[in-house]
Amino acid sequence: MTEATNKEEKIQKKALLGLSLTELQDVVKVLGMPRFTAKQIAEWIYVHHVKSIDEMTNISKNNRAKLEEEYEIGCAGPIDAQHSKDGTIKYLFPTRSGKFVETVFIPETGGRATLCVSSQVGCKMNCLFCQTGKQGFEGSLPASDILNQVYALPEVDELTNIVFMGQGEPMDNLDNVLRATQALTAPWGWAWSPKRITVSSVGIRGKLKRFLEESDCQVAISLHDAIPEERASLMPAQRGMSIEEIVELLSNYDFSHQRRLSFEYIVFGGLNDDMQHAKAVVKLLKPLDCRVNLIRFHQIPNVPLHGASDEVMEKFRDFLTEHGVFTTIRASRGQDIYAACGLLSTSKKIGEIRK
Repeated sequence: MTEATNKEEKIQKKALLGLSLTELQDVVKVLGMPRFTAKQIAEWIYVHHVKSIDEMTNISKNNRAKLEEEYEIGCAGPIDAQHSKDGTIKYLFPTRSGKFVETVFIPETGGRATLCVSSQVGCKMNCLFCQTGKQGFEGSLPASDILNQVYALPEVDELTNIVFMGQGEPMDNLDNVLRATQALTAPWGWAWSPKRITVSSVGIRGKLKRFLEESDCQVAISLHDAIPEERASLMPAQRGMSIEEIVELLSNYDFSHQRRLSFEYIVFGGLNDDMQHAKAVVKLLKPLDCRVNLIRFHQIPNVPLHGASDEVMEKFRDFLTEHGVFTTIRASRGQDIYAACGLLSTSKKIGEIRK
């Protein structure tokens, strides 16, 4: 039996993971099961996190057999893990299409633990400073593959927060990201508060507005330079939806209560780290109730950028804070295992695994 045949067998059954309660009701109706069975299935998946249909013991054996003919849970554990000296763990998860994505578990002091999930294999955005973009784009993940990074995580019971800041641009895969966040926050799903989930974006015309309308999750915008021409040289997406348009759109929403808006700003030495750039950030973000996270740059091959010193970053932070923009310097985690911001890529791993 060929490797291709094996892969086809793995994905021939449909995944239950990621289906909404309404969709599960449609499934049981087609299979001739009682309507209430859908709620039982949802509870087994999203509350009890079962790994097989056979574990759904309050569903009759006959109905479980019917379900297993066409469906499986859709969960698959990580096939590789790299451990950082700071406690961060980078996992490699298989997808249902035979590809791989990286996911980063970040334990913190005080019992907080954050999971950085991926929404695509590779990325179309091709930001100059990001290793994922150098991998190229290999496909968007279905909701089942997005949720599997949570579902099959060994430390799932420790999680307090999830950030969509892994591989890919979430707004470029908006339908599946919304399906995943719905399952994480709905009463029939994980029932998490939307405050525990942050979705990051470079800003995609039409998609960002839709996300703001259809989700209550926190929002993070990749800024990195408040001067439009310079931002375009770092981030080609600036030409699709400019940072000025993004700010104008965001100014129509209320971020003064439960929902939080933040901007991510990687500080590059000698490029976007002086007072001219700090003043541009203050001017740009003046209409918004938001915060800025300053991020250290982590060198990637063949990119002529380097990080700024701690002293420069602190000066930048202090200027923004003094001028009304609450700003923090994000602690860099997992750099020794290439799990820090901008370093995720599975191109090498894919080559190694397929040999």
